[in-house]
Amino acid sequence: MSVSPTIQLTLLRHQTAIDEALHQTVYTAINTAIASGTPDLASYYGQIQYHLGWVDAHLTPTTSNPGKLLRPTLLVLAYEAAGAAGLDTSNTSYLRRALPAAAAVELTHNFTLIHDDIEDSDAERRHRSTLWKLWGIPQAINTGDGLFALARLTLWGVLNEGVEGLTAARLGAILDRACLVLSEGQYLDISFEQSLHISVASYVDMIRRKTAALMSCAAEMGALLGTSDSQTIERLRNFGEAMGIAFQVRDDLLGVWASTAELGKTPAGDVYRRKKSLPILYAMEQAIPDDQHILRHIYQQETPVTSEQVAQVLAIFERTETQAYCRAFLAEQCRLAYATLASVPRLFNPVSTRALHDMHTLVHFVEEAAQEGI
Repeated sequence: MSVSPTIQLTLLRHQTAIDEALHQTVYTAINTAIASGTPDLASYYGQIQYHLGWVDAHLTPTTSNPGKLLRPTLLVLAYEAAGAAGLDTSNTSYLRRALPAAAAVELTHNFTLIHDDIEDSDAERRHRSTLWKLWGIPQAINTGDGLFALARLTLWGVLNEGVEGLTAARLGAILDRACLVLSEGQYLDISFEQSLHISVASYVDMIRRKTAALMSCAAEMGALLGTSDSQTIERLRNFGEAMGIAFQVRDDLLGVWASTAELGKTPAGDVYRRKKSLPILYAMEQAIPDDQHILRHIYQQETPVTSEQVAQVLAIFERTETQAYCRAFLAEQCRLAYATLASVPRLFNPVSTRALHDMHTLVHFVEEAAQEGI
């Protein structure tokens, strides 16, 4: 499934401002380290820059895939939708109020990715070697910890942009809570690796914590920066949560049924990796005993999954109508996202209206996986 020009415009609209805020944050930390008189720290910050896609393995500046910047974009859109604190929006200076928080959310996301790669033994991310693969697990853990600390320091930059102390403290509490919930979700995800007796309800609870927590956090933080209206803040937070669950289920669908031509993915790649995503867990619940036995054998064997076994799994998915279920589940999450977005109080100013339209576009982008033949 290709990314449409419309969604590209939505994701790119604030990318330059967010990227500049990220660079300023990291390079401020680098300059502070250099000023301390410890030149050896350059390679430490080089690891951070490598993970962010700014340098190569030799720490030479390069252009790499920085990711979609989805979470900080959602934060800025929620900030705009909520009214941008009533600031003058005739130029882009109003964005400065939200950018430290947007950078903090993206750095938090990247700290979790570094740790996830270690815990999942993933050797590649975005077509490059992961941090731990190049510099070892101890250094990668430490770099992830550094990104976490840098994210929290970055957040306090909102105080320099006119955000009141109480609001800044609330932002910190929201982000801290999200990090705790993320860790809960990661614990559940890791624990699931040792069992096939996982209900669909348990899986949804896990992704609500692991995937949706930071997206709901981003939307809530943006809304809080934009308004004091509790109804607007709560509804945008709910929108972020629905979007987080929907994005994960979309990935689950594409991980089984997307073709190489559509997303550069290996067909049925999640089956080859024996990933315990929504399709396999639903099929396990719905399959007849003989098919359940086949699934357990394939997902518990020590040898790699063969193409013949993948065909068996896909046949079981077809018999249990698993793809139809996953598509219906995704469609329902998108319906919830649309509904919460529609309930956000309207301000009828151009910036807020455009932000709500962009968030609607994000839902439509996810929804396409449920509507199109994958």
